[in-house]
Amino acid sequence: MIIADQLRQKNRAEYLLYLWQVEDIIRAYSGDIDRLKQEYLSRFDVDDSRRQAMYQWYADLCEMMRSEGCMQGGHLRLSLNVLDTLDELHRHLLRSSRFPYYREMYYKVLPYVVELRQKGGHKDQSELQTCFEALYGVMMLRMQHKPVSDSTAQAAKDIATLLGQLSDYYFKDQAEPINFDD
Repeated sequence: MIIADQLRQKNRAEYLLYLWQVEDIIRAYSGDIDRLKQEYLSRFDVDDSRRQAMYQWYADLCEMMRSEGCMQGGHLRLSLNVLDTLDELHRHLLRSSRFPYYREMYYKVLPYVVELRQKGGHKDQSELQTCFEALYGVMMLRMQHKPVSDSTAQAAKDIATLLGQLSDYYFKDQAEPINFDD
């Protein structure tokens, strides 16, 4: 919850990846908030008021995952809304001639997206979701101390650069709506 609050305000791409990680943590504990508290959340060194807020945040997410039917897989509506908002901004940036640097980064990443879609068969999802899934997969490999090939590491770096730029544009648009007109 503490990390989520910080990321929500600083980096929307990292925030979304963090939400996915939390979903997986909740799944690992079968959505059992008592086990989560005892075996996972108790490790965090926070004061009592933050601990209570953290417990409540995880309990709320457990309940949302149950009610939204994503305890076995998929993503919370909360996560999907973040992705949808970023995807909409992504499409506006690509359509506008005012953001050539963003478009250039996108075209650098596009071959990775095409390759990933061919391998994974997820042609119906957005390109942005493919990018997030690629970064999440690399993050999981690294957390498990598994090898990441040089080509995969380069793809992840390029995708992270694009998503970082998208996150920056998200906050600029929140502060003052971006004019996409040519």
